[in-house]
Amino acid sequence: MNKIIEALELFNPQLEKDLSGQQLRAVHDLCACRTASLGGHVHKCSECEQIKVYYNSCRNRHCPQCQGLNKAIWVDKMSAGVLDAPYFHLVFTVPEELKSLFYRNQKLLYSLFYKACAETIQELCEDPRYLGAQPGFFSMLHTWSQDLNYHPHIHSVVTGGGLSEKGQWRMSKKKFFIPVKVLSKKFRGKFLYYLKKLYTENKHRLSSFFCHYEEEEFNALIDRLYSLEWYTYVKEAFSGPQAVLKYLGRYASGVAISNSRVLEVTQETVSFKVRNRKDPARQTTITLKGKEFVRRFLLHILPRGFVKIRHYGIQATRNKKTKLVLCRKLSKSKVYSPRYAGLSKIAIASLIAGSDLSICPFCKTCRMEKIQEFSARMVT
Repeated sequence: MNKIIEALELFNPQLEKDLSGQQLRAVHDLCACRTASLGGHVHKCSECEQIKVYYNSCRNRHCPQCQGLNKAIWVDKMSAGVLDAPYFHLVFTVPEELKSLFYRNQKLLYSLFYKACAETIQELCEDPRYLGAQPGFFSMLHTWSQDLNYHPHIHSVVTGGGLSEKGQWRMSKKKFFIPVKVLSKKFRGKFLYYLKKLYTENKHRLSSFFCHYEEEEFNALIDRLYSLEWYTYVKEAFSGPQAVLKYLGRYASGVAISNSRVLEVTQETVSFKVRNRKDPARQTTITLKGKEFVRRFLLHILPRGFVKIRHYGIQATRNKKTKLVLCRKLSKSKVYSPRYAGLSKIAIASLIAGSDLSICPFCKTCRMEKIQEFSARMVT
């Protein structure tokens, strides 16, 4: 059994009265995933006549049991847009003083966060002092640290090249072309400008936590935030398209912690592995009370309908069939054809597993055929 779901089932009852509706829904979905609670389908071998029952998945984007296949399909689709150019990995974070504000106004401030990051990257890349061209990039929000505490930050993967106003492809150097301090100050200015605008024009939409600030107090907070160094950095440069795809596979998952990191779940505690910040090759173990582990895990349930991965510049949806195609031609990039296009999920899962999952697991010669479907309400 998945250890994360085991912990949810064991310790969630202690937290239920404190959870939001979205968190309760996530807990219900994850605990019901691949059980009779969601219904399923019955398959029978045409040769040995053995029966096997498969239960339906919950398809919740926070479910550790559902993300593997979805992640593989998403990465496969993304491969079609990769160019033969340098790629850079940027990380944008916000100061500790903003975390409570973020958590209580998630949908508004996450969207503001994306907007500030995107405009920072686009404006600096289009500046003739740096790249002088429109880049392509995507951004994804993560809200967790290694120890599962609340730590909102955005990862952006940016092309080291772009399309100039004259329709020419401009390639960057292997080293990131924008000074990190310039990037950080630009982002801080963008974010705080939009935060002040949000406070002034849309105060009625914000939570009571935000509204309790009088104007003088709010301005003092803004001044304090301007005085801080915002931690924005270039994490790594990718060595080629395949390295970009490997990165996508590692970061695309919407789950705060993988099952492989959870070492043990007892009646009282949960133990899991944490990467050492100073030495990433080393790992330490953290043991939390079960209730605290579940509380931290549920901090990272995103608002309903929130779009987590967003594309910009030449990779934006409206530009994929025009600017991206032109850039591929100008940069003489290879075309990466998606492997999974048009395939069923069982066929995709078989490719990932390296064996045909439709073959009978008992006789291992004939295919299993679906003979019945049943819904949750049919289960007694």
